[in-house]
Amino acid sequence: MKYDFTSIIDRHGKDAIAVDGLGTMPGFSPELPDKGFDIIPMWVADMNFPTVPTITDAIIERAKHPAFGYFMPKEEYFDSIIRWQNNRHGTAGLTKECIGYENGVLGGVVSTLCAFSAPGDAVLLHSPTYIGFTSCIENNGRKIILSPLKKDENGVWRMDYNDMDVKIKANKIHTAVFCSPHNPCGRVWERQEIEQAMEIYKANNCIVISDEIWSDIILNGHTHIPVQSVSEDAKNRTAAFYAPSKTFNLAGLIGSYHIIYNTYLNDRITAQSTKSHYNDMNVLSMYALIGAYKTEGYEWVDELCKVLSANVNYVCSYIASHFEGVEVSKPEGTYMIFLDCRKWCEKHNRSIAELEKAGYSVGVAWQDGRMFHGPYAIRMNLALPLSRIQEAMNRLDRYVFNRD
Repeated sequence: MKYDFTSIIDRHGKDAIAVDGLGTMPGFSPELPDKGFDIIPMWVADMNFPTVPTITDAIIERAKHPAFGYFMPKEEYFDSIIRWQNNRHGTAGLTKECIGYENGVLGGVVSTLCAFSAPGDAVLLHSPTYIGFTSCIENNGRKIILSPLKKDENGVWRMDYNDMDVKIKANKIHTAVFCSPHNPCGRVWERQEIEQAMEIYKANNCIVISDEIWSDIILNGHTHIPVQSVSEDAKNRTAAFYAPSKTFNLAGLIGSYHIIYNTYLNDRITAQSTKSHYNDMNVLSMYALIGAYKTEGYEWVDELCKVLSANVNYVCSYIASHFEGVEVSKPEGTYMIFLDCRKWCEKHNRSIAELEKAGYSVGVAWQDGRMFHGPYAIRMNLALPLSRIQEAMNRLDRYVFNRD
């Protein structure tokens, strides 16, 4: 491969929550490992690969100029987004006027909720669900109504459309959060699935907040379908949120963007996001996006998806053959897997907390899935060099799942 996905990066002392945050956030972060085990960071959803060099090149080149005063976004910024969305996702007809800056996807979620709902109103979410949605919705006084995803006979997560419709009507819901690809389950929704969901939202007059931050990380030949592309109505009732941060590991730089075609939605959401006067772009994050969306960035992401596909295939196969009682639905996108450990816990008379701690003790820093509404779940990040993943599986085999 042209780019490096095998070197092990030492992130200690480089402000990385993934390694330096262990043991510092009780109830949220993993605990420090026992003596003799190093940390394998598999919890925070960031990557342990060096990003594409055009990003650092763009930041360094801009940083050579000694002034960092007020600035206006470059036309190249908008052109880069338009070109990326067209080439990667087939988004035709996107214009600068439909693109707006967001300090983060969750900030965009909050702005949309504030524009189209009031404190005490209910919001529909699918569960399991991303913990960021839970916190930002509840912190802003909205009530979460969960519509559980269900596994079909092949173990594939599916939406329950009847449940969605019933709960929307019963709770008088007019705002819904849709996650595509889905975090933490890893589903890459098919066109007909999105179409059916959007018909329910249309019938119940719901504004749709579509988190598509994972849209570039698609595995094993699947295809991301932008929610706004499935119909004219979907295009006009949806606020979609994207970022290069998940794709290129830029979360520490801050910088997301929305795509909103409907002028009324755009005006209302932008009005909310600008009221704090702090939803403003950082000049270096602008150059990071421009650097990411260059030709090399396209090549880098293609290689990344091949590496992540291989990692996911390896781990799912290993779990199936070595960890009896642990179930996983192979993700089609993202670099996270969501383990269901109920049968293992019941067979071994162990709680999910005890199982998690056993992993922590040998340096496998995985994440408590209960925060994602998975009662016996563990979430694992597979965006690491394969050698580290193999070591993690070996430790889990020897010291955790098959120790008894």
